[in-house]
Amino acid sequence: MKSKIVFLLFTAFLLMNCKDKTGTNAENAKSTSESLAPNAFSEKLKATSEAQLIDVRTPEEFNSKHLDNAQNIDYNGSDFDTEIAKLDKNKPTFVYCLSGGRSSSAVAKMQEMGFTELYNLEGGMMKWNALGLGGKKVAQGGMTMVEFQKLLQTDKKVLVDFNAQWCGPCQRMAPFIEKMKEEFKDKVTVISIDVDENEALADALKIDGLPTLLLYDKQKSVWKNEGFLSEEDLRKKL
Repeated sequence: MKSKIVFLLFTAFLLMNCKDKTGTNAENAKSTSESLAPNAFSEKLKATSEAQLIDVRTPEEFNSKHLDNAQNIDYNGSDFDTEIAKLDKNKPTFVYCLSGGRSSSAVAKMQEMGFTELYNLEGGMMKWNALGLGGKKVAQGGMTMVEFQKLLQTDKKVLVDFNAQWCGPCQRMAPFIEKMKEEFKDKVTVISIDVDENEALADALKIDGLPTLLLYDKQKSVWKNEGFLSEEDLRKKL
């Protein structure tokens, strides 16, 4: 009888131990995320069954052009968390935006929410379009290349600031760029271009990151900077 009781207790212990390990493994299942260049993103997306493709741009951006089979959930929308929570967290999820900033933030938030497999489009639609992937459709409207080139026909240098309202670094640079517009008005013409309103032009000029500054002298591009630039460093260039 005693040996039988010992056997039962030992069996119960093993069952409890196995259950604990299973629960711990489930709780410790880690989310994985990876930023993929456009070609790799495209190939991975095509090879993945039951993939969820999420466009986190605004509805206006989405309606102008988007990847096939994408679902639009605006990262800056008030219902982002609610709509994202409706997705299957265990399915591979591919996320993209215009230049990669919003999608990176979205992926980080989705990891916290428990999504297990996430892929971010590096460089966003700007780099995707620059490579001509997926039969892109360029939005109509905005400044044409002819109109842009006319702006360069001046004896002064021309500084072109490609930016967007949602771009944090762009907005941090905006005040001192505006200040320099007045300060250097006798020798530099400063032009601000919103890429959301001028996607065709940005695509033609191969603008694949924000903010991007282009400096022209006698209608020739003499300098380019992608990413945040301090007021001091920009002043040196002008």
